[in-house]
Amino acid sequence: MKLKKRYITLLLIAALLLGFAGAFLGVKLAQPDPAPLGEQQETADTSGQISSEAPENMQKVAQTFNLIKKHYLEDVKDKQLIEGAIKGMVSSLDDPYSSYMDVETMEQFNQQIESSFEGIGAEVSMVNDKVTIVSPIKDSPAEEAGLRPNDQILSVDGESVAGLSLNEAVEKIRGEKGSEVVLEIQRSGVSESFDVTIERDEIPVETVYSEVKTIDGKKTGIIEITSFAENTAEHFNKQLKSLEEKNIEGLVIDVRGNPGGVLSAVEGVLKNFIPKDVPYVQIENQNGKADKSFSNLDEKKPYPISVLINEGSASASEILAVAMKEVGYDVVGTKSFGKGTVQQAVPVGDDGSRVKLTFFKWLSPEGNWIHEKGVKPTVKVEQPDYYFTNPMQVDEPLKYDETGESVKSMQVMLKGLGYDPGRTDGYFSKNTEAAVENFQSDNDLEVTGEVNEKTAGAVETNVVDRIRNGKDDRQMEKTLDVLYE
Repeated sequence: MKLKKRYITLLLIAALLLGFAGAFLGVKLAQPDPAPLGEQQETADTSGQISSEAPENMQKVAQTFNLIKKHYLEDVKDKQLIEGAIKGMVSSLDDPYSSYMDVETMEQFNQQIESSFEGIGAEVSMVNDKVTIVSPIKDSPAEEAGLRPNDQILSVDGESVAGLSLNEAVEKIRGEKGSEVVLEIQRSGVSESFDVTIERDEIPVETVYSEVKTIDGKKTGIIEITSFAENTAEHFNKQLKSLEEKNIEGLVIDVRGNPGGVLSAVEGVLKNFIPKDVPYVQIENQNGKADKSFSNLDEKKPYPISVLINEGSASASEILAVAMKEVGYDVVGTKSFGKGTVQQAVPVGDDGSRVKLTFFKWLSPEGNWIHEKGVKPTVKVEQPDYYFTNPMQVDEPLKYDETGESVKSMQVMLKGLGYDPGRTDGYFSKNTEAAVENFQSDNDLEVTGEVNEKTAGAVETNVVDRIRNGKDDRQMEKTLDVLYE
């Protein structure tokens, strides 16, 4: 089977969105030539060629199959054993990006490679055997609920996800629009877990947003790419053309929280910026041979460009960031996720099931591999502390002279909202009490100086609104500052 580059998909972090698998990424599954993987139903090796030679110990698999069928206490279907064997082989690779998708999984998968899907709108990975949020989708229920990159999901509706595969965990989390799911979240640096209730919704696959801002008298285009779906490059190019027709003098490309997606989409974006004498990406096979891709661009754009990244920028967004960095553009923010492999979803059998397997690694223009390292920004900028606070657990009202993580979170959030709590170490002081009273007064709440569920909810809502409205976005502010230096 000859792999065609346009069908190679960067299936980020097992390509599993919590609306379901890959729909948000606009995943394009591999379409092999008719002969391979057809009649003989063999799997493909990493070069894309069919191997009909059975390993020496394959008889152990057949012996185990026959042993179970003949002697196991309960009746077991052949399909269950065969698919279990496939899952076992793939899981033995210890690769969170490789997985087996059975017929039912593929049917659900295919239904959602459309213009929208239903779920909470976040992408997950298996990190150190923990189901981990890579990034919530822009304007999704997950983002509105305050989920953040690196949050770990411990349980779903009270049932632990420990020991489940990524597919199994996602199956529990996804669901129909309007239904609710309760996730138990463990956040880095916080000792206690907390519950988040999220109402599932329809998640539209809109991936490109643009606007023009005037910075120091200069018209500046800002394009945000939330993921790389199949139509992302087309939409990006149209919006870039529109911005250039408005005579922009500089451009910011924002891929913060962008979990990646389809290789051809990021290629279509990079062809606008990387000159033809430099490869914008290299795809390396298991033998170390790299396929270099070049644009037809004669020279760089006549205006300055900066790229924004953070820890939620992964895979295809890292391809963009590192390519732009290595040809001399500023990259602003914090170090990206670090996913430098390429997966191919290959049919196995004739029932529609597929094995998604890591086939390649991708390299930067200079040949660097950022896997598990991430892309380091040229200008490092952290967001304010209140961007990373945790929901408050308020079983009983928080009040003067109490201590704890919830008190600390509340203090940091109040400070971010402009109320001075006096301290942010988790001790509920008199100054903190006064700050609570001022917040309650300004938000038409009963003024008690104590934080009950209603006050806690109001504080958290104000913080989420402030973040989503771009208030105190230090990374964007710095990007615009350095753009014209």
